Amino acid sequence: MERTYVSDVKNVLGERIKVQGFVENFRNSRAMAFIVLKDITGKLQITVEKEKSPELCEVLDQITGDSVITAIGQVVENEYVKMGGMELIPDELRIESIADAIPITRKEIPATKKKQAVERSSIDQRIDYRWIDLRTDENQLMFKAQTTFVQAMREFLLNKNFMEIHTPKLIGAQSESGAGVFEVKYFDRNAYLAQSPQFYKQMAMASGFERIFEVGPVFRAEKSYTSKHTTEFTGFDLEFSYIDSFRDVMKMEEELLTAALAAVKEKHGEQIKELFGVEVVVPETPFPVVALADLYKALEEEFGFVVDDSEKGDLTTEAERLSYEWVKKHYNHEFLFVTDFDAEKRAFYHMRDENGVPQGYDLIWRGVEITTGAQREHRYEQLRAQAQEKGLEEDVKFYLEFFRYGCPPHGGFGIGVDRMTMLLTGLHIKEAMFIFRGPNRLNP
Repeated sequence: MERTYVSDVKNVLGERIKVQGFVENFRNSRAMAFIVLKDITGKLQITVEKEKSPELCEVLDQITGDSVITAIGQVVENEYVKMGGMELIPDELRIESIADAIPITRKEIPATKKKQAVERSSIDQRIDYRWIDLRTDENQLMFKAQTTFVQAMREFLLNKNFMEIHTPKLIGAQSESGAGVFEVKYFDRNAYLAQSPQFYKQMAMASGFERIFEVGPVFRAEKSYTSKHTTEFTGFDLEFSYIDSFRDVMKMEEELLTAALAAVKEKHGEQIKELFGVEVVVPETPFPVVALADLYKALEEEFGFVVDDSEKGDLTTEAERLSYEWVKKHYNHEFLFVTDFDAEKRAFYHMRDENGVPQGYDLIWRGVEITTGAQREHRYEQLRAQAQEKGLEEDVKFYLEFFRYGCPPHGGFGIGVDRMTMLLTGLHIKEAMFIFRGPNRLNP
């Protein structure tokens, strides 16, 4: 018999079906037993009258919470059942896997007249048993929403003639700045885990691919202990050719994110608000834009926020946070493009204008930086000079070769899928990833 998902049970009322899933709740009294079965699509009550089904009693006595079961029986309507007004009356019940007592508390349990409240286990305790923690409604919704978000971005780009590529994550030279890379043993020499697909995205432009994107792992060897940093994450990167300005890149990103958030809101918006208390807002375009110096001036005037002149070439974490208050106040918007950073603070491959200003931006969402994007320097001599200026010419020699034989003007950006998920749900980065990786975390 083919399995029926819980979400489809309403279509087979009166029929004999098979359902399978985890036991979320179980009440086993002398005369009756009630099981709440949970699969990835929903929950269903299974009701057993023991006098009518004595052959099931032995199985019922073995069931524990979080055990995996198969139930076969008839679906009937019952107005007293809170879960959709339906229940399954089983004639067959099979335990696929008996669960031991669960070693973590996934959710806080409020006090009752007979029992004290039980605190939720800490984030780190729950990550120790992440496969158990992921069974909750919130976690499963989070990854359904992430799937919708990434799929919507894919579809948006495919409709604009982008190709998806897959670049190497083992590289022979330290990428970008030479800092924050993981070194690994590669047969008789050293290799490095890629900090981003940046160099290979640009190689694709020199290959005449014109428009590409990639979804893949990114590695950062940084000992950061914040709510938004991780040593391995999933990046969504794109690059495209024949642009006139970095503002073409900004336009592509704002349209991409608007399409993705619209898809998430349509499919999961109500559930996200119910389970996480966060509204999914589909932004209006164009997104607000401000020059870095003007933003610092505004933050000082309106919030009394002052930073040392030595820090004004880049955005500080506190400035990012306050920028959200500023953009909400002046534009009623959640996103903010910040431009005109100091060349010292930007990567050597960012194109610069006649005044030496990098032709790029940061995108801030809800007070957190989610993207650094730019028009790239595609002219060999200028690019080599900028690499020399930062002392990187030898380190990036293989990369510079991409630009010696013709390359169109191009630009792009990268989005951290996990950080977007974190901001979408209002969680800590540890909770917004399938499995978190940090300086002190290599398991599970």
